[in-house]
Amino acid sequence: MNSLNHRKTIRKYSLREVSNDLLNRLLELSERTPTMGNLQLYSVVVTRDAQMKEKLSPAHFNQPMVRKAPVVLTFCADFRRTTDWANQRQAHPGYNNLLSFINAATDTLLYCQTFCNLAEEEGLGTCFLGTTVYMPQMIIDTLRLPQLVFPVATITLGWPDEDPAQPDRLPLQSIIHEETYHDYSPEMIDDFYREKEALPENQHFVEINQKQTLAQVFTDIRYTRKDNEALSATLMEALRHQGFIQ
Repeated sequence: MNSLNHRKTIRKYSLREVSNDLLNRLLELSERTPTMGNLQLYSVVVTRDAQMKEKLSPAHFNQPMVRKAPVVLTFCADFRRTTDWANQRQAHPGYNNLLSFINAATDTLLYCQTFCNLAEEEGLGTCFLGTTVYMPQMIIDTLRLPQLVFPVATITLGWPDEDPAQPDRLPLQSIIHEETYHDYSPEMIDDFYREKEALPENQHFVEINQKQTLAQVFTDIRYTRKDNEALSATLMEALRHQGFIQ
């Protein structure tokens, strides 16, 4: 049975080492991921040093797995290498723009997901940190990322020291649109979210946050308009700093 049926987010890791041989083998195999123009528009910064994890931690809101995981991997959209190659071969690169960032970010996320799948098949545990794009300049400065390199995903990696429950997922019908996009009716929304909202852990989530609905927890507490707009401004400034926006 496919390991994806059993995958879980792992935030607690044992002290067992993740060897360089294993890590490099998985990273190399992941290079078979589809890529735009066969350019492989990504780089990965491998962090094992405790002091470097300490420096990265604030950019990820001090989530404990950043410090405690044996390995932290920062996946970066990278048009620097391609640009340097072009310049050294009498070519004329033009990749300091938003489209190039989107292409490189897409390449990077595909590569990252392939790596996660392969790592989990080996018995390793991973946790995807969506915080990477919240305060990117802190990561850029810490990892000394040059122009045309931008962090888009971070993974903590190690051998699991927990066995958490699988998170819920929406039904397949909620994400599939045949031929063209079909907008959602109120009845469809009720149907698609009924099971998620009925889960005891989600009902408890609503209760402890003193809200009426699960949706309110996300809009009013976890991902607010105010925070989204402020972090968007930070993201845009970092993209300018790295040369992807003029």
